[in-house]
Amino acid sequence: MAFLDRWLAEAEALLAATRALALDPVLEAAAADTARALAAGRPLLVCGNGGSAADAQHIVGELVGRFLAERRALRAICLSSNPAVLTAWSNDYGYDSVFSRQVEAYGEPGGVLLGLSTSGNSRNVVLALEAARARGMRTIGLTGEGGGAMRPLCDHLLAVPSRFTPAVQQVHLCLYHCFCARVEAMLTGAEG
Repeated sequence: MAFLDRWLAEAEALLAATRALALDPVLEAAAADTARALAAGRPLLVCGNGGSAADAQHIVGELVGRFLAERRALRAICLSSNPAVLTAWSNDYGYDSVFSRQVEAYGEPGGVLLGLSTSGNSRNVVLALEAARARGMRTIGLTGEGGGAMRPLCDHLLAVPSRFTPAVQQVHLCLYHCFCARVEAMLTGAEG
């Protein structure tokens, strides 16, 4: 079997394993909390590191712009996209609190924090979830197998059954596209 065929077969197998987890109720509840927050003018804050930072930007881009429906812009903020904040805070205080500090700045009761970490153990994402909980926000996690340290901090956890980072990120893309579609549909009445 060629390398690409093998890679795609492994991706298909992980998608099937994730589908077998029957995460529909978790995703629906996460989307409903998010749609409720956005409808009330509360923020959705999104954070992650590395590839998950890029995914966080992608999610926010879909919601501020448009995904499948024409609609108003949604109040979504990516906590990993401001290099001045990231570098100033990290240089002066350390990287562990770079997202929790921004939750302090932008978070509101009734808002939502979506944290991405393939291991579920990224210290700055864990601290952001703790800060969000302390501010009365709902929390959503996209992780790999088991959920790691994020598990007890997430109201809604979508844990992909793998520990292989690239494979987890591939499934995260499917999950967050579905999440964006559901949030958008809930806010517009359009089918997602």
